[in-house]
Amino acid sequence: MAEKLKIIPLGGLNEIGKNMTVYEYGGDLVVVDSGMGFPDDDMYGIDVVIPDFTYLLKNKNRIRGIFITHGHEDHIGSLPYLLRELNVPVYATRMSAGLIRLKLEEHRLLGKTKLITCEAGETVKAGKFTVEFIHVNHSIADAVAFAITCPVGVCVQTGDFKIDPTPVQGGMIDLARLGQLGKEGVLALLCDSTNVERPGFTKSERSVGASFEALFRGCEDRIIVATFASNVDRIQQIVSVAARYGRKVAITGRSMENAIKVSTELGYMNIPDGTMVDISQVKGLPKNKVCIVTTGSQGETLSAMTRMAFNTHRQVEIQAGDRIIFSASAIPGNENAIGNVVNELYRKGAEVVDERAGQLHVSGHACQDELKIIHALVNPKFFIPVHGEQRHLKVHAKLAQDMGMDPGNIVIADIGKVIEVSPDSIRLNGTVPAGRVFVDGYGVGDVGAVVLRDRKHLAQDGMIVVVASVSVQDGGLVSGPDIITRGFVYVKESEGLMEELKTVVVESMEKSRRANGRDWSAVKGDIKNDLSNYLFKKTKRNPMILPVIMEV
Repeated sequence: MAEKLKIIPLGGLNEIGKNMTVYEYGGDLVVVDSGMGFPDDDMYGIDVVIPDFTYLLKNKNRIRGIFITHGHEDHIGSLPYLLRELNVPVYATRMSAGLIRLKLEEHRLLGKTKLITCEAGETVKAGKFTVEFIHVNHSIADAVAFAITCPVGVCVQTGDFKIDPTPVQGGMIDLARLGQLGKEGVLALLCDSTNVERPGFTKSERSVGASFEALFRGCEDRIIVATFASNVDRIQQIVSVAARYGRKVAITGRSMENAIKVSTELGYMNIPDGTMVDISQVKGLPKNKVCIVTTGSQGETLSAMTRMAFNTHRQVEIQAGDRIIFSASAIPGNENAIGNVVNELYRKGAEVVDERAGQLHVSGHACQDELKIIHALVNPKFFIPVHGEQRHLKVHAKLAQDMGMDPGNIVIADIGKVIEVSPDSIRLNGTVPAGRVFVDGYGVGDVGAVVLRDRKHLAQDGMIVVVASVSVQDGGLVSGPDIITRGFVYVKESEGLMEELKTVVVESMEKSRRANGRDWSAVKGDIKNDLSNYLFKKTKRNPMILPVIMEV
């Protein structure tokens, strides 16, 4: 019985973000990407969400390497949390490695991590696997797809990609190599599904340059551009246009500063001499000589753009007439945050220009026609759509069927599901632990579903603490009950209700003591129930109730 290849997604399916895929064969494992996701609105206090690493930690001696497709947070964000627990080599292209290095420095892991830089076209041997790096286009430099080979066959994982015939730098996606692999025979394709619902092709990054040109031409006011920090080609185009029109460029936002530092050191950005100035020098320059590039295109609370809009940025104050360009599309779920920032900018008299005004942003992900090209070139036997929510995966599966693939050869999986592949079959077989681990401050995974449920409860209905002192001798009430509330009602205006609650507690304690004697936990339970029922009848609210009984 020949051994099968197992493909196990630990993130990135039925969700956007925290991408991570494990390949397992003959006792060896390789991991592709280690991303993070952002918390939903009802995850109070959670900073980031990372994959559950249980399976990897259980098999840590068998992991032969972690391979990174590109340097976006949803592909590298959880690396520091994983590398705290295990020490395996990380393979990445130069730009990705540069961004990972900054991350590891921050977490004090750089010294003990083996970070190996590879170029597109290189092949790495990792146990029974060989992994080939293949150049693709995306909205960050140095993105790659992987051809992962083991004795069962070749799998192609595209990572995030699009087909850009006129990229700003770095050449077009290596379609020739993908086609060659397709001719030699590809067992399975794992392909990006983000934009599968959009017909046609994604526009080239270069088309954005022309839109900037039009917005800079003849503008006599300051120009402020908000965009994604990692989109180095976009920043390059902004810098080039600014330099052409004699404007100095200042950068604000930590992630933006990091990305520019890494990309200029590696030669991915070419900044004309004398164009960059420090953000503190902007005040002294005439308005038509200034261009500020900033983070915060998604309305993030602490980002530079939001701080400028709400007057908390140290160096930049929004002035009437400023032309503010949002060169990004709203990530689903961020529309309200962006709306708040835009309204505030209008209130300050600024002019806001966004996507609706023309081609100010292009996606980094392939649309339908590009996906069809990849399917046709790679011509895989089996297909696993990845990197998308349920609807994206389903639509992508249909696209493959429309191109003649047998529905029985397509697997829509979920995180934690084990996909078993042999040269002539593919099926789901078994599961491994998978899910979301919450990072809150320095705590990783110490906030679980129960704590989140409590936080939600507190946020929605508030809490009531009931404090009563009872006599050690006979268990009678000595003082209290005192009622303290937080986030429930404004006590000064609800004195009547507070008195009623005290009466309910006293009656409840009397009744409970007759029934349960001095079993204080039973008494507390009764207080909780009686108070909860009374409050719901009276206010239709369910606050958290914490009774405290002290013997004196």
